[in-house]
Amino acid sequence: MVNSGIYDYIDVLGKAADASALRQKTIANNIANVDTPHYKRQDVSFAENLQRALKNSRFKSLDEKVDSLKLSRLKGTVYTDTLNYSYRLDGNNVDIDTENVEMAANQLLYQGVTQSITAEFSNLQSVMK
Repeated sequence: MVNSGIYDYIDVLGKAADASALRQKTIANNIANVDTPHYKRQDVSFAENLQRALKNSRFKSLDEKVDSLKLSRLKGTVYTDTLNYSYRLDGNNVDIDTENVEMAANQLLYQGVTQSITAEFSNLQSVMK
């Protein structure tokens, strides 16, 4: 079978959707621990990982860069936000308002990514007709 690369963008969008789903769970966990003493909020890094992978590519065109990505290395990474100092006496650094805004923004991102995946499949379907 010939590697045509027609699914490259769909694969990357799938990874972005996975990272967004992971981020949603992480934010929900932060909200659940809003009253847990000494809990430090967590977040997910994906966009930075993708940007770094694309920037470090030796190729010039975006199509070639996306084709050369190692999908196994492209994933969301959960990290603990220790730089966000706590203003609370119990050492917890979760701000419920910030988490709710982040959750809403992440939901919009997820919807956009899934719509992009749908559009890519629609394009493929149109080509096959």
